[in-house]
This record gives sequence, structure tokens and C-alpha cells, in this order.
Amino acid sequence: MAYCNLSLLLVLVLFLSGGTTRLINGEKTWCVAKPNADETTLKDNIEFGCSKVNCSPIDQGGSCFNPDNYVAQASFVMNLYYQAAGGGSWDCDFGGTGLITTTDPSYGTCHYV
Repeated sequence: MAYCNLSLLLVLVLFLSGGTTRLINGEKTWCVAKPNADETTLKDNIEFGCSKVNCSPIDQGGSCFNPDNYVAQASFVMNLYYQAAGGGSWDCDFGGTGLITTTDPSYGTCHYV
């Protein structure tokens, strides 16, 4: 019975923490916007993502506001969603505008999870 309770607790912790770190060949992964994605789709990605995750870092004055462009800000939001949703390849599709990478896209004060 104790093992069952411990297993349930572990599952609950993983669920509440947004799952586990996604790895490809032992490397952590992130989701970013394809550089050639159109602005309308990136705006939609930001709107969708921000309805699911906290997007305050891309607000004016936030740690990921700059550069103030759709590719950079959509990348941050898409990654937040990707990590929170479980990190499956489908969680980074965004209508074909997402790209999974093993290179940490963090820069300056903008730190990707």
C-alpha cells in the first residue's frame, strides 16, 4: 500500500510540475518558432499560448520583451506551452511553425525553461 501511495504522489508531483524534462538523445529540448513563420500565425501562437501559460516575461519591461518581434516572443511562449503540455513533438507543432531544438535559446535576461 505504501508503494501505491508513493507512486500516486510521484505522478501528482510530475503532473503539477508540468511533466518531465524532454530529452532527445539525452539532451534537453526546447520549442521555438521557425524564423520564416508568418506574423499572423505567430500572433495566433502567442494568443493561444498566453491563454494557457504565464506570458508576463514578454510584456513590455519583462525579461523576454526584447527583441520586440514576433519570432522571439512567440518562441518564448511556444516553449512555455511545449514544456507545460508535456513536451511531445505535437506540443511544438503550432500549425507547422514550431521547431524542436537541443540548443538552449536563452539570451541575456531571457531564460527559457
